[in-house]
Amino acid sequence: MLARLWTLVSAALLLQVLPAQARMMSKADMQAHQAAAFQRFSTLAASARPQSSTGVKNITFSNPKASEFYVDGTSIPEVDFDVGPSWAGLMPISGAANETRKLFFWFFPPGPQGSLDDLVFWTNGGPGCSSLEGLLQENGPFSWSFGQAKPTQNQFSWTNLSSVLWVEQPVGTGFSQGVPNIQNETDLAKQFVGFMQQFLEVFSELKGKNFYLTGESYAGMYVPYITDFIYENPGMLDLNTKGFWISDPSIGFDVIQEEMPAFNFVKKYQNVFSLNETFMAHIQNISDSCGYTNYSETFVTFPPKGLMPVPGNSTEGTRDCRLWDQIFEATSIVNPAFNIYRVFDTWPILWDVLGFPGSFEQAQTLPLYFDRTDVKQAIHAPVNVTWNECSDVRVFPHGDGSPPSFTVLPNIIEKSERAVIVHGLGDFILISEGTRVVIQNITWNGLQGFQTPIEEDSFIVDGMGALGNVHSERGLTYFEVALSGHMVPQFSPRAAFQIMEFLMGFRDTP
Repeated sequence: MLARLWTLVSAALLLQVLPAQARMMSKADMQAHQAAAFQRFSTLAASARPQSSTGVKNITFSNPKASEFYVDGTSIPEVDFDVGPSWAGLMPISGAANETRKLFFWFFPPGPQGSLDDLVFWTNGGPGCSSLEGLLQENGPFSWSFGQAKPTQNQFSWTNLSSVLWVEQPVGTGFSQGVPNIQNETDLAKQFVGFMQQFLEVFSELKGKNFYLTGESYAGMYVPYITDFIYENPGMLDLNTKGFWISDPSIGFDVIQEEMPAFNFVKKYQNVFSLNETFMAHIQNISDSCGYTNYSETFVTFPPKGLMPVPGNSTEGTRDCRLWDQIFEATSIVNPAFNIYRVFDTWPILWDVLGFPGSFEQAQTLPLYFDRTDVKQAIHAPVNVTWNECSDVRVFPHGDGSPPSFTVLPNIIEKSERAVIVHGLGDFILISEGTRVVIQNITWNGLQGFQTPIEEDSFIVDGMGALGNVHSERGLTYFEVALSGHMVPQFSPRAAFQIMEFLMGFRDTP
């Protein structure tokens, strides 16, 4: 009896004591736990290498002009480690003697474990947003991301796979020079190919490399059209084009990629948005009446039953059915730091050395990193240009006259060895449900869309487990990345690195 009483008393005491203990974690304990997690992450980075490593540490170029673009990896301002040799500067878009239009580039050779046989091109979107953002905060060899006190080595840099070329394009973007005059994506592709022709004359040792075109956001227009132009004009570039990556891409109509999935996205992340019941009922009523709420459930089938209709017969969304802006305004009241590029962000807004945190610019007393004179001088950028991450200049002076890129995607999927579309599941500016719909409306290699459903938790990232979904059919592989927003290489670098390994053939399966 005494033993039973002692047991009951002990249990009661534990109930009183344990909850208080469970809530306690010292700062030292928390930091130790984070350090262990970071060490595990670093170990993953060290093992994330292509199997066919060449051990290449550098590339030498025989053309004397190449030396004019050389960047000393020990002299980059604020970077307290050697990022290795690179080449940067302005390159004209044609060989004409009077050519004034020039694109700014920064080229890095492969790291010690990278491949000499490949060349990756990266562009950001906008239109008019600088690819130096991609270099500094996504997939370059050094990183200075939101809230970081200083630059750090990027353990998941794509230079660990191959040479990478970041280009500020089209004309009017970043440091690039000249008066923009393009009317559509074909004009853009011609100017980019002209730039690449000049680039390969100076850096001729890169000729014949396997070529991969990659980019995000509005690069969902750029990359497919450039890739299509290259495939349809064989011989213009002395490169072996193998495939492409577009992430969180603009590939379809706004009503499909923004308006239609907006309410379902908010409902999925309802605790993140924290909108009151009255407003939720209001936007659900609009979504229901506009045919948005059950659109995917009704029309998205595997295999597709035919082309799906445009909701409301408006590619932009009719005035009464525009939900996205209403949600943005309401959420910004609840969360002043609401970030359409990664909805998990809350107050305060993290300082960004490029001046573009969250959904709006943040005023800074210091110059933006790439607008500093010492940085410009180090990378051979024009010192008289005021650099902004996204240009105030209209790079398409009269708008982009091209139809959405879903019109050219079938051709380039069919001609590529591998094609990749990636989407961060925490992205609100372009929403993954809409991207799924666009894919299911495309016909490539004889069939429309994916024939079998996308399995949940099917994207397994080495050492991390399930981190989203993946599906592959007939040369196209689609990834959805959990915990990531609009910029997948920035917010989920390990996942992005693994996807690039697959695209480049260093992994047999996604």
